Amino acid sequence: MVLEQYRARLAPYIDQWVRPWLSWSPAALSAIGIALLAAAGVFEYLSGPISPYLFLPVAVLIFAGGAFDVLDGEVARRTRRTSARGDFLDHVLDRYGDVFLVLGLAVSGFSIPWLALLALVSLLLASYMGTQGQALGVGRVYRGLLSRADRLLLLSAAAFLEFLFVLPWPWESRLSLAHFTIVGVSLTVFDLLFVYFVVAGQWTVLSRARQIWAALPAASGLPPPPPPPAAPPPSPP
Repeated sequence: MVLEQYRARLAPYIDQWVRPWLSWSPAALSAIGIALLAAAGVFEYLSGPISPYLFLPVAVLIFAGGAFDVLDGEVARRTRRTSARGDFLDHVLDRYGDVFLVLGLAVSGFSIPWLALLALVSLLLASYMGTQGQALGVGRVYRGLLSRADRLLLLSAAAFLEFLFVLPWPWESRLSLAHFTIVGVSLTVFDLLFVYFVVAGQWTVLSRARQIWAALPAASGLPPPPPPPAAPPPSPP
């Protein structure tokens, strides 16, 4: 699942969303986006000690944070305010957003902590590999199964599904954190999502690494080292 390939189809909707925000600073829009994702992480944590019904605002906050993540870059490009500093700031805030969301779930009681940690490592590695191509001069790499837009949408959908699962349906006698059992292991919606993040994330890492490797020159382009000095001729007897 890679939403980037549907970007052309979504262009008319993105244009309508961007137009009212063109007078805003891209940095301000980035700040709103990371604030929304940080709030989502806090609500994830509070869903354990307070109420799992908080996953409904979590779903809304993640979706809104993802929308602002698209908005800041679009506004910067359309108003010709792109810069190296803005690109750097965007990458830094994106990684903090990933950390807020996954750690919030790891401590919420609705996910296996070690599985959340593996998922976070996979997400960070996938993002690192995407920017590593840019650092090496071959351009930003988007190849793979797990782009940032994908994972924000999936996290938002998972939070909404978790909210639905914990509602007091007539056929449910009690609220249950685990909704699936696979090979004797009880899993929540977020656990299943994190398993996908681990598998798809590592696939994305390897796919991007392969693409970058193929684009890099086989040699450094530096001139070969000079040959060693010739041995002096033997002295006559």
